[in-house]
Amino acid sequence: MRKLSLISCGLLTLALFGAQAARADQLADIKQKGTLVCGTLGNAEPFSFPNPQTRETQGYDVDFCGAVAQALGVKLELKLISVAARIPELMQGRVDVLAANLGWTGERAKQIAYSDSYFVSNQMVSARRVDKYKSPADLAGKRVAAPKGSTSEAGARKLIPNVTTVTFQDAPALFVALQQGKVDGVVLSELTLVKWKHDAESSPVPIDVLQPPLFVEPWGIGMRKGETALINKVNEVLSGMEKSGEAAKIFDKYLGAGTEYKLHRTFKIEPIKG
Repeated sequence: MRKLSLISCGLLTLALFGAQAARADQLADIKQKGTLVCGTLGNAEPFSFPNPQTRETQGYDVDFCGAVAQALGVKLELKLISVAARIPELMQGRVDVLAANLGWTGERAKQIAYSDSYFVSNQMVSARRVDKYKSPADLAGKRVAAPKGSTSEAGARKLIPNVTTVTFQDAPALFVALQQGKVDGVVLSELTLVKWKHDAESSPVPIDVLQPPLFVEPWGIGMRKGETALINKVNEVLSGMEKSGEAAKIFDKYLGAGTEYKLHRTFKIEPIKG
């Protein structure tokens, strides 16, 4: 009986080891199934948003997902997710990677692996012009909205004294809450707020983007920890896009001088310094 017990334990150990090895080779699994499932938001222009004509999801994040899929020789499948669901969807294996406005934080880095940063975001505060706020500090003690589970929410709580945070599932709901006066300000990526400001100029409730930035954050592609082959491959693809100029072209396509954002690329793809 003892011999059989030892054999059973040995077989169980081998099974567990085999299962761990299988999970640790996600890159091979992606190539075998022929599809890369990329989690993205779908409602965060210009990073992932519906094309007005085709309704297909497009954007900065989508193009980076597509470049990774192409380098792996597989098809790209997009899965639209909410801000709060990003990490759970990844951890539970429902998506292979995340390209979903995923700002780096030390807490998140304990849960998931990040690629090198492919975008650097200024997180800003927006408020109604009629309220005449000049800087984020003016929102001390006020009600400020942010996407639920986002770094914008965490940054507001940490950096605006005595703030009350109000969270919503998506960015459009934040804009409506601000215009209706349900909140005094919104914390979001500079790019989204710049577009809102432009769109609101002709509305009864114009808004301003307050200076200086509340904080600056690097964004990375999220992957599960321990997937060394996939992590290395994604970073290899990103490095190649930087060297070839493809990364800069994607930036110019969605954010550059020919767009409504008229931004200049002031960063390069590089490892995130935690």
